[in-house]
Amino acid sequence: MTRAADLALGKIAALKTALIEFTDGDDAIAVADAGVVTLLTTAVAKSEGGAVTTNIAQGLAKHWVIFPPSATADDSFNNSGITDNSAGDFSLARTTNLGSANYSTQINGDTTNGSDAGLTSHFADNRNLTSSVTRCVFLRSTDFAAYDADGMCATIHGDLA
Repeated sequence: MTRAADLALGKIAALKTALIEFTDGDDAIAVADAGVVTLLTTAVAKSEGGAVTTNIAQGLAKHWVIFPPSATADDSFNNSGITDNSAGDFSLARTTNLGSANYSTQINGDTTNGSDAGLTSHFADNRNLTSSVTRCVFLRSTDFAAYDADGMCATIHGDLA
């Protein structure tokens, strides 16, 4: 028998190797000794009950950012910079572009001033979206004027290039 078979049968306590790889055609998984798992093509996770599966690669946010009006990110993922276009109007640039301009954006802002309860908008110059930059505007719900909220955030879901 092989060492892998002996390990599976409990005949040996451990199998040490720097890299474990399983390949089958175009599907592959690699587990490095540092604990990094690399999945090629499609990765699927099952629900707690096992009845539902989720495509992990398509289910994750591809760009997110939290920022104050200073246009400097407090925290982010795949964010290369923030441009302050004017009050409440920001452009969010990505480190890695999306595969197309067809993506979903969720934008939120909060404020400590109760009169500035706001709305947010994914600004799309006549639907002229790009895969590299998302423009967003924060609006007061009382007069629809653009304003800098105390804290702002955006999350983008789509496919990476």
